[in-house]
Amino acid sequence: MARTPSSYGRRACKEKIVKEEILTLGIESSCDETSAAVLCGGREIRSNVISTQIPIHRKFGGVVPEIASRKHIVNIMPVIDAALEEADIKLGAIGQIAVTCGPGLVGALLVGVSAAKALAFSLDVPLIGVNHLEGHIFANFLAQKDLEPPFMALVVSGGHTALVDVRGYDSFCLMGQTRDDAAGEAFDKIARVMGLPYPGGPEIDRLAREGDPLSIAFPRALEGKGNYEFSFSGLKSAVLNYINSEKMKGHSLEPANIAASFQHAVVEVLVEKSFEAVQETGRDTLVLAGGVAANSSLEGRLRAEAARRDVRFSYPSRILCTDNAAMIACRGYYQAQNGRYSDLYLNAVPGLGLVAR
Repeated sequence: MARTPSSYGRRACKEKIVKEEILTLGIESSCDETSAAVLCGGREIRSNVISTQIPIHRKFGGVVPEIASRKHIVNIMPVIDAALEEADIKLGAIGQIAVTCGPGLVGALLVGVSAAKALAFSLDVPLIGVNHLEGHIFANFLAQKDLEPPFMALVVSGGHTALVDVRGYDSFCLMGQTRDDAAGEAFDKIARVMGLPYPGGPEIDRLAREGDPLSIAFPRALEGKGNYEFSFSGLKSAVLNYINSEKMKGHSLEPANIAASFQHAVVEVLVEKSFEAVQETGRDTLVLAGGVAANSSLEGRLRAEAARRDVRFSYPSRILCTDNAAMIACRGYYQAQNGRYSDLYLNAVPGLGLVAR
């Protein structure tokens, strides 16, 4: 339940009104990264510490939720301590706490939410529950200090693919999202079938540079004009069927060509729908957000098309593309500016979606 704090957090709320340089502690634990960050105001990163579990989950070919939750429990307080030390501040200097409350793995989310609630209560500062997807969008404010709404955002991560019209700091319109597999999820699944290590997205991207993206004609779904929904399940199945069919025929596979053609099919759909949405809404800026934003082919195609259309294009640094607490602190800061706080009944919401407002 969102409200202006009444029974706790009075000190920080007063400070926020008179002091724009309020320090926000951000906490992120939605999947397999434990992260804590300190932000001064809305866009100055004082620290951003990330502890990744990739080496642990790699042996399983993907994230194991129970293991992820247990590692978050071990890592959460040391990571918060490291973020405070890197920012060169004491815990008592924190004015408000922002934490990812969804979407994500419920056990993982609960670790961050529990830590944030305990700290908010003990420090008597406001608590701000943050939507992880909105956090990815707001990473662009950290990367581009002069970026202001309105703009179009393409969010592409392991669990989500969406086009969001960002009308203001607290006003969004969901243009469309994936109906099944997210783009990042499809990358990881195809990589696993091809015997590439986890996480599969960067491995597909690397291998694709050696292949011909036009060598195999994989299908595109939902290509109709004005349709901003995405679907990658059929494409994933088509790639699997191609691999199995070629093996049954005794043909040798060209992994680089498969990777390049698959990636090309994904990227072209993302690019076409993004700029159609930009044109329909009349936006002059497109931002890229989420872990798949680090994909070189996607970034390159969006940049080239933006230049051709005279549209401003922005995306965060690679460290801000991944799950991190700085983007959560940034989103939390702007929520607080609009008086959108959470109380100590804040809970993890694993299926939390983007809400138009």
